[in-house]
Amino acid sequence: MAFNIHHLADVQSNNIGNDTSIWQFCVILKNAVIGSNVNINCNCFLENDVIIGNHVTIKSGVQIWDGVTIEDHVFIGPNATFTNDLIPRSKVYPEEFKKTLVKKGASIGANATIVAGIEIGEFSFIGAGSVVTKSVPPYTVWYGNPAVHKGYITPNAKILDMNLLDKESNVQYVLEGYKPVIK
Repeated sequence: MAFNIHHLADVQSNNIGNDTSIWQFCVILKNAVIGSNVNINCNCFLENDVIIGNHVTIKSGVQIWDGVTIEDHVFIGPNATFTNDLIPRSKVYPEEFKKTLVKKGASIGANATIVAGIEIGEFSFIGAGSVVTKSVPPYTVWYGNPAVHKGYITPNAKILDMNLLDKESNVQYVLEGYKPVIK
C-alpha cells in the first residue's frame, strides 16, 4: 500500500487506502477504516468504530468518534467535531454509541458540531460554527445554532435561496426529487 503517514502521527490502523496522507499529531485507533486518496490534516483524532470513504478531506483539529461513517468526497472543515453519546457521563458508557452518517459529497464547515445519531444528506452544506441537531436532507444548506434550513445547493456548488433561486445569476431551479436542476 502506498500512503503517507507523518512520523509524528500515532496511527494504529492498518486499514488505510492508497494515496492517503495523515499528518503530524494525529491519533488513529486500530479499528478505524480509511479509504483511498484521503487527506487527514494535523491534530485529528479518529476512534475505533469509524469509517472514512474515498477522496475525503479532513482539516486540522477534527475529532471523529465511534459510530461515525463518512462517505466518499466529503469535506470536513477545521475543528469540526462529532458526538456519539446524547447523555454523556464520566466513566458511564452506553451499550451502543449512536450512529452518525455523512453522505457522499457533503461539506461541513469549520467549528461545526454534529450531534450524534443523525444523517447529513448527499451534497448538503453545513455552515461554519453550526450545531446540527437533526438530520439534514440532500442538497440543502444549513447553518446557525441550532442549525436551520436556509437554502439549497446544486451539484456544482451553487447556493440557492429557499425559493431555489441563484441570486448571483438570477437562474431559477426546481427540485427533481431532492436535487436542484435548472427550470
